[in-house]
Amino acid sequence: MHQPLLYLASGSPRRREILESLGYRVARLPADIDETPQENEAATDYVLRMACEKNAAALALWHQRQHAAPDAPVLTADTTVALDNHILGKPANTAEARQMLQALSGRRHQVLTAVCLCHNGASHSFIQTSDVRFKALSDAEIDAYIASGEPLDKAGAYGIQGVGGIFVEHLQGSFTGVMGLPVFETRQLLLDSGWPVPPFA
Repeated sequence: MHQPLLYLASGSPRRREILESLGYRVARLPADIDETPQENEAATDYVLRMACEKNAAALALWHQRQHAAPDAPVLTADTTVALDNHILGKPANTAEARQMLQALSGRRHQVLTAVCLCHNGASHSFIQTSDVRFKALSDAEIDAYIASGEPLDKAGAYGIQGVGGIFVEHLQGSFTGVMGLPVFETRQLLLDSGWPVPPFA
């Protein structure tokens, strides 16, 4: 069966794996942007801005190189963790990772994933929000988790699909959304855009 093509402007292996599991051929496009939050920027505004700016950057580079529109949709996404409306990005170092994990310990936070899809000059986007509650973490658990190396490239210093999943006491929302790409909403976005969706997805 023919696999429809998608261009993914993201370096996330998790997003690529999710799309491939849905039956797509995935080609990666570069999309390097400044991901610094603006002063007093709300988490919802930030995550949607990031997804849309990544898409615009990928399209600009494509047009610069190809001088034509992409032959398939360009999909971008951004995930951020918000605690008391404060954005927790990827920790810069182990000390910052420890601070984030200590702040999340025993508390509820939100994981927001924004997705932007551009095709044939039209842009479509959405934000999916999940509520996550961590169990209370001991210093030993935090130290061991940091030593695993997993927190250092994850928003909020944890990955639910990895070892960090053992800290999640309750999840209301989308597991794949917390991973970085909510499959239900993304599939619906592709359907609405008119792009082929594999029948088993």
